[in-house]
Amino acid sequence: MSIITTRSRLLGTVFGVALAFGATVANAETPANVLVVAQSIDDAVSFDPAEGFELTTVQSFNNLYQRLVQSNREDGTKIEPALAASWEAGSDGKSLTFTLADAKFASGNPVRPDDVIFSLTRAVKLNKSPAFILNELGWKADNVDTAITKIDDKHVKLTWTADVGSGFALSLLTAPIASIVDEQTVAANAKDNDFGNEWLKTNSAGSGAYAIASYTPHEALVLQANANSNDKPKLENVIIRNVPDVGARRLLVEQGDADIARGLSADQIEALKDKSGIKVLSVPSARTDYILLNSKANTTLGNPAFWEAARYLVDYDGIAKNLLRGQSTVHQAFLPVGFPGALTNTPFKLDVEKAKKILADAGIETPFKIEFIVFNDQPFLSIAQSLQSTFAQAGITLDIQPGVASDIYARGRAGKYEMTLRYWIPDYFDPHSNASAFAINKDNSANTVARQAGWVIPELTDETLAAVKEQDPAKRVAAYQDLQKKIQASSPYVFTLQGNDQVVLSDKVKNYAQGLNADQVYYDKVEK
Repeated sequence: MSIITTRSRLLGTVFGVALAFGATVANAETPANVLVVAQSIDDAVSFDPAEGFELTTVQSFNNLYQRLVQSNREDGTKIEPALAASWEAGSDGKSLTFTLADAKFASGNPVRPDDVIFSLTRAVKLNKSPAFILNELGWKADNVDTAITKIDDKHVKLTWTADVGSGFALSLLTAPIASIVDEQTVAANAKDNDFGNEWLKTNSAGSGAYAIASYTPHEALVLQANANSNDKPKLENVIIRNVPDVGARRLLVEQGDADIARGLSADQIEALKDKSGIKVLSVPSARTDYILLNSKANTTLGNPAFWEAARYLVDYDGIAKNLLRGQSTVHQAFLPVGFPGALTNTPFKLDVEKAKKILADAGIETPFKIEFIVFNDQPFLSIAQSLQSTFAQAGITLDIQPGVASDIYARGRAGKYEMTLRYWIPDYFDPHSNASAFAINKDNSANTVARQAGWVIPELTDETLAAVKEQDPAKRVAAYQDLQKKIQASSPYVFTLQGNDQVVLSDKVKNYAQGLNADQVYYDKVEK
């Protein structure tokens, strides 16, 4: 049976139910060899690991692709073999030689040094949003070809010019952008020198446990077991269904029409905790939530006094305790708890009078209006409404404009916004993963959050680059703590929360695994 026919049959079986609240629907069961996940996938922009940088796409990559090395599932700070059976650091401190394990892509093609070279060089040359991660090694479009070389059919050597050690380089290579793609398959689907990027937006060419059977934007992502995987998955298919309405997600998992539901509200989680046949998994997350201000949008948003005032117009405790109730905790620094050097102090609280005084002292006249673009999903809309209420008390009207997540991302990356809600998920287990996003922007040449905020910071950039080079662990931690304090005090970001993911599962689901970082979602060992 063809993949498309299989997909149609599965979707017809699983989702041929009424979703309207109050409808009488008989309890159903998902097929025994299929895992059905209900969540929003509206954020998905691209399933090309050189481009995908959203929650949905990042969560898929460990299931579709392998890297040379990977983070341990239980302890992400530990690095272990994946496509590389072993590796050796060069005496120069700026090279690594990898011995490849025997592995095949979903196509049946063997994984070769040529695929490693193609994958890493294409990621740098495409220069999409996550490219800055590999840029940390000093790799650029004009030098990456000479930085990655084939020694023989089993060995590939990576060299770099940046003043960083092999341990940090290995951390970078655990990031999704370092996923290895099948050169022969991707090159055959390339058009207009795009390195197969357009094709990989909706297809896969990896060696992971699953391959993309089909993807329909804003509808469903269907994964099919990779028969050539070294670690064959337990289930034949995973269907990740786009269910924008959180109430519909609850209904699906409650009735047995979905096996897993993500992104439910605190009220819904509370209602399901004691329900028969349901279990709630609470997973610590490295996600940090923040308000992003476009400092180039107008003089007010570019004024550090406004940044300071905004910090006192957030009801941190109310959002965490009353709105989210266990789904997040107050956190006001760019490094999440669990990473070396993370600050745990929370110096800001809701203080409208203090905010009004800061604005008045700076000559910022109220009232005024700010365009506030927000993901059309929970909990973002509820948080936005809380912010709208508290900012209004200082004479600031937040004009909430909900939108599809992929469009909100696009506007943010293009600088076409005034204020938005965002979250950041580390790309690898090292403090620099976050610091490089928030504290690097010397000249607007790098795809960082600081650039999206229109915030040029040459001095902070130099300090951040010095921190990543520091070899003394204690001094390195101190450097990142200092960076956090400076950005915490004055920047066009207001850090608010650290996530705690609550995932609702049918009690039939066994061995589902999810780690601290967003890409650590694993379907390969799931059984029903």
